[in-house]
Amino acid sequence: MSPAAASLPDQDPHIPVLIRPLIAAVSPVRGTWLDGTLGAGGYARALLEAGARKVIGVDRDPLAHELAAVWGEDYGDRLELVQGVFSRMDTYAQDLDGVVLDLGVSSMQLDQAQRGFSFQKDGPLDMRMSQEGPTAAEIVNTAEEGALADILFHYGEERASRRIARAIVKARQVAPIVTTGQLTEIVESCLPRAKPGQAHPATRSFQALRIAVNDEYGELAEGLAAAERALAPGGALAVVTFHSIEDRMVKRFIQSRLGGAGRGSRHAPATEETAPQFTQEQRKAIAADETEISENPRARSARLRVAFRTDAPPAPLDRRAIGMPQPGKSF
Repeated sequence: MSPAAASLPDQDPHIPVLIRPLIAAVSPVRGTWLDGTLGAGGYARALLEAGARKVIGVDRDPLAHELAAVWGEDYGDRLELVQGVFSRMDTYAQDLDGVVLDLGVSSMQLDQAQRGFSFQKDGPLDMRMSQEGPTAAEIVNTAEEGALADILFHYGEERASRRIARAIVKARQVAPIVTTGQLTEIVESCLPRAKPGQAHPATRSFQALRIAVNDEYGELAEGLAAAERALAPGGALAVVTFHSIEDRMVKRFIQSRLGGAGRGSRHAPATEETAPQFTQEQRKAIAADETEISENPRARSARLRVAFRTDAPPAPLDRRAIGMPQPGKSF
């Protein structure tokens, strides 16, 4: 076992959010599912226990696969592990009965200071889920001030993005910013102290950098399109999001696949009616109830959306139409 795995607590470090309403929305659970964000295996195990014949667990984090090699023994060949990204899921499997995506960073990543995801634990400013490619420190120390501000604003919805970017550039001229603690202090110096019940001032900045490092919005957009190509008719797409940008992208993607046609106006003719790629039984996002929130506070911001694949051919992906942020990438 690696030092990273050994440093995790003995209990399951990740409680699957909204798993009860998810299972209820897709029941009966059967056939082959793909869990595109395997993590500590909470969703995969729940699907297997609920009746899935097989679950293909996909994750780019090597630690997820190291942990799954232990707990996965209980399921034998019902669990198949793939180290990769869910944006390529249609190359890993076809004719799936369901796809589940739990977006964002997992508890097991936040709990390890050496991974650099958390402003609450001082460690190297890394944030790479795959543990490959450019780190957050490289972006912070090399990106132009305007590019940093764009990342913070578009990916983290940070209103003080320009002020923080300016402070980062000023600080790195004195010494490189290489730890989470250094970055946290810089962000805190730009914002008011959080009031009781408010999020930490560095929350949005760390979110934005993590998303940039791992191209999370690009992965989500391509992952939704890949799920459309990989699902069998009747197959379920279930996505759990934790902030408004992700939820907006999922919502608009599904809406764009529900078919119908524009009525037209004097400025534009009516568009031809298209066959839907998905159907949706409940269009409103599902949120956690008070019982789940009391059991798992992480569930408070979570939203679940579920749609079901039809037999219509896949449609082209339009990133702008689904509300994917488009900052200029110059890092």
